[in-house]
Order: sequence, then C-alpha cells, then structure tokens
Amino acid sequence: MDLVALLTIQVLYAIASLALISVGLAIIFGMMRVINLAHGEFLMLGGYAAIVATNHGTSIWIAMLVVAPIVVGLIGVIVERTIIRFLYGRMIDTMLATWGLSLFLVGLTTAIFGNTTVGISAPLGSFQIGAYRTSVYTLFVIAVAVVVLAAIFALMRWTRLGLIARGTMQNANMAAALGVNPSRVYAITFGVGAALSGLAGAVLAPVSGVFPTIGVAYVAKSFITVIGGGAAILSGTVSASALFGTINQIATFVTTPVFGEVTLLAAAIVLIRLLPQGITGRFFRRGL
Repeated sequence: MDLVALLTIQVLYAIASLALISVGLAIIFGMMRVINLAHGEFLMLGGYAAIVATNHGTSIWIAMLVVAPIVVGLIGVIVERTIIRFLYGRMIDTMLATWGLSLFLVGLTTAIFGNTTVGISAPLGSFQIGAYRTSVYTLFVIAVAVVVLAAIFALMRWTRLGLIARGTMQNANMAAALGVNPSRVYAITFGVGAALSGLAGAVLAPVSGVFPTIGVAYVAKSFITVIGGGAAILSGTVSASALFGTINQIATFVTTPVFGEVTLLAAAIVLIRLLPQGITGRFFRRGL
C-alpha cells in the first residue's frame, strides 16, 4: 500500500506538471490560433525570473507566484504588440517569427546567465510514506495546478472578461460592433497565456533547475499535450495531461525515465492516429 500511495502521488505530480506547462499554450493556441514556438522560452524566463528575484532577497513564494508571472506576462504583451499582432491569420509567418524569438531569447539568456544549470532549493522538506520518503513540494505543485485550472475555468465561465474573450475569438468583427476592442483583448489573452507559462516555469524551477535551452523539452511536451487534448482549452488540457502523465510516470516507474519519455511520445502518436481532432474532438465537446 505504501508503494501504491507513493506511485499515486508521483502520477498526480506528472499530470499536474504537464497541465501547468501546457495551459498557457492551450490558451494562446486554442483561443487565438497562434502557434507560439517560443512557449518553452516563456517557461524558461519564468524560471530565471524566480531565481533572480530569490537571489535578490525576495521570498521564494513571492518570486514564484507573483514576480515570475508578472514579468513573463509583460514580456508576452510586448511580444504580442510588436510581433504577433501583425501576423494574425498567417500561421506559417507566425511560426517563423516565434521560432526566431525563441532563438533570440536562448541567445540572450545564455549571454546573461551562461549555459550552466542554475536553480533554487525546493522548500517544504519531505514526508514519510511507510518505508518511502517523498518531497512535500510535489504536493504543492499538484495544488498549484488545481488552483490554476479552477481559476481559469471560473474566469472563462462566469466573468465578463471571460465572456468578452471567448466572444472576440469566435467573431472579432461582431465583438467590435458591440463596442469591444479586439486588439486589446488579443493583447490581454496573449499576456495571460504568457503569464501562466511564466508561473509554470517558476514553480518547476526548484525541481528541474533552469538553463537557456530547457525550453526545448518543455515545448515538445506542451505541444503534444495541447494537440492530444484537442480544441477545448481546459477539458482538453486536463484529459491529455491525465492520459500522458499517467502513462509516462508508470512507464518511468517500471523501467527508466528515458523509456518513460519514449512511451509518452508513442502514446501521443497512437492517440493522434486514432483521434485526429484530439480527445475533445470526440469527447467533452461541450467542455470549455
């Protein structure tokens, strides 16, 4: 039973991690149809923002939960205003532009921080499960994922801002006729997606560390999760994270972490072959 409890926590942690790193991309891609190849670098910037703030005396909790999302959210708004806003409806051009942005951010952070891994110690210590010990921080990551997903659901479902955002993405001309400024909505939506990416990168920094090219690993898993989930932002992200996180963690537990990653990729290939529109293309069609 102790081993089952430990494995359950690790599976939930894997699901929470996938959901956190994917939900920002899901918002940007699902609502704006923008393929942001710099998404991994937004996660990386969130990690660096938290580490720099912590090294300058800021509480680790403030650094992770406040400083990182604000910094990366502002960067996201600047990127949308200076690059993305001119490329809506031009998917290939958007991919090339965000790929170039990705390379620029990797080069910039390498020049500033070097190419070595930096990090901050995971707080909260550990706890005992029978003969096993595991970090309390894994429970914190799970809790953050639950709170973030619940907050997004509440915002999109029950607030005027969420209604305006969904309406603008569905029909920008009609929204403009009703007095909404679509340009401002696009900037806020992109900024929120970037802020969530920064939050995820900061929360995972004590676990994985941060280095300039870590975004490559993040963006691959994020795109796999978002595409596997389908069109629905939250239900797609949650369902794909649950499927891929469970498969990845069980395969890792039985074999090795490398084989776990291979199994995740194989599961994604099979899923997309069977469900080309993603999980929510077949199920949860009315989900948010």
